[in-house]
Amino acid sequence: MDKSKMTPQELFEYKLRWKPGVTVDVHSDLHIQCKDWCRRNMQRWEWGMDTWTYVYSHSYHFETQEKADEFKIEFKEWVDKGKT
Repeated sequence: MDKSKMTPQELFEYKLRWKPGVTVDVHSDLHIQCKDWCRRNMQRWEWGMDTWTYVYSHSYHFETQEKADEFKIEFKEWVDKGKT
């Protein structure tokens, strides 16, 4: 299957098969920067996001550990902040 040609429904179903995958929580203040980074550095089927999973943080989900690690490196100062 050519993932780049998936319909929105196929994309949703594909993500359901691997979610929650590898989860990284980041402070909610960075949500725009985090989403922008994911859009620039990953394909849409490789990541997802849930908002307000903790008081001041959002959860980002990644299909692979490798992608999660790249994200953690980029936002290392903000990972696990806001989980109060």
